[in-house]
Amino acid sequence: MPQILTEANLRSLIDLLVKESKLVVGPKQAGSLVLYEPLATGSDLKLGALPRRSSKELFFPICENILTFKKEEGVTKVQDVDRSAFPETVLIGALPCDASSPAILDAVFSWDYHDDFYLERRRKSTIVGIACTKGDDACFCTAVGYSPYGQEGSDLFLTPLTDGNFAVDVVTEKGQKLVDAHPSLFTEGKGAAPVSFQGPQGEKLDLAKIKEWLDTHFEDPLWQKIADICVGCGACAFICPACHCFDINDEGSADNGARRKHWDACGFAKFTNHASGHNPRDIQNKRYRNRIMHKFKYYSDKFDKTLCTGCGRCVRTCPVGIDIAEILDTINKG
Repeated sequence: MPQILTEANLRSLIDLLVKESKLVVGPKQAGSLVLYEPLATGSDLKLGALPRRSSKELFFPICENILTFKKEEGVTKVQDVDRSAFPETVLIGALPCDASSPAILDAVFSWDYHDDFYLERRRKSTIVGIACTKGDDACFCTAVGYSPYGQEGSDLFLTPLTDGNFAVDVVTEKGQKLVDAHPSLFTEGKGAAPVSFQGPQGEKLDLAKIKEWLDTHFEDPLWQKIADICVGCGACAFICPACHCFDINDEGSADNGARRKHWDACGFAKFTNHASGHNPRDIQNKRYRNRIMHKFKYYSDKFDKTLCTGCGRCVRTCPVGIDIAEILDTINKG
């Protein structure tokens, strides 16, 4: 029998999880923006809006210490970060384009090297996804194989119903554990009809054809055409749910400091700068080409996954109006 969760009980679930000392994160109004932020109470949850930034920073922070060091009496002592202290976390209200991204990133963070920082956060996290009911001209999830109702990456999935309640789908054992821990909040019943998605839905792109085109158009004039516009600000990478480039730096002094992981972006001029001074991607057309190649060829070749969920954030954020969906459509028709 299907299960139903009322909006009041959804907010009560958040209250209970907070009382259980869980870190509860979800869409929250923050001034003029909606962001994924810690929720203190159920009333903080903002439903029906795509947060400005993606939820990836919950698992892959913008900046984090990976060790600290301190010199005492001439001896340098190195201290690892206590990853066991990472909190049990519940991400609530992640739309499909965000809920699906950790499952994409799992591949690279557990490939030839296991990133214990990322993987420990993932292990301790439960994702409650929610179907998307409205989109704008920047959205293109359906074009890259996703859906406003897609359950990929969610442990528990909520579908808004026309009566204001939510249909509940248990997707994983983590989702079942969450339901079992709070049985009084979930009721059995079919419920009303799902809320229909309002907004444009792009025609599905032929991703195999795009990858084939990329294989044979490494020096295509398209890259220079885009580079003439792109300013290399990196906003598209930082706001993307799936981009994951980072750098590691030692900060502080010889006596006291930390080794830190920072987000980086392949669009930055010095991203591939060698210690010798040589830079294999020294001009912008090479850098933007790499961005598209990485998302739609290299990552697919390695992990059989597309490094894009079609959320449209890069389109909304680009200061010069570069539209990756239009670029993909151009390639798809080429």
